[in-house]
Amino acid sequence: QAHLAESGGGSVQPGGSLRLSCDYPGYPNSRVCLGWVRQAPGKEREGVAAIWIGLGSTYYVHYSPSAVGRFTISRDYDKNSMYLQMNNLKPEDTGTYYCAAARADDTGSCYRLNNQPADFDIWGQGTQVAVSS
Repeated sequence: QAHLAESGGGSVQPGGSLRLSCDYPGYPNSRVCLGWVRQAPGKEREGVAAIWIGLGSTYYVHYSPSAVGRFTISRDYDKNSMYLQMNNLKPEDTGTYYCAAARADDTGSCYRLNNQPADFDIWGQGTQVAVSS
């Protein structure tokens, strides 16, 4: 069973920054979509950012409108780790952030997963992010 492990959550004031990390199992010879999905209290899960990893060094990133210009998704190929750098955090960014994964043949599939995060089929346990003054 694949395991995803998030870390890096915490409490910050508005305007602050956090960096989330996700360790994932290697997916040799596979195309995969890795995403960050958040769930605010009382709300459904929302895709924040996703990265499609193709064969070799090919990759492509997708961002939800709320993340554009503030969040950056990246990954370390050698460490099998994915990151979400979050800057200029706002109170509405508060929630549980999950790392999620699914095999995806192309970047379009990853774009759809970011918009329909319930279709990810491997999930981490989540890490809490709280933004308040």
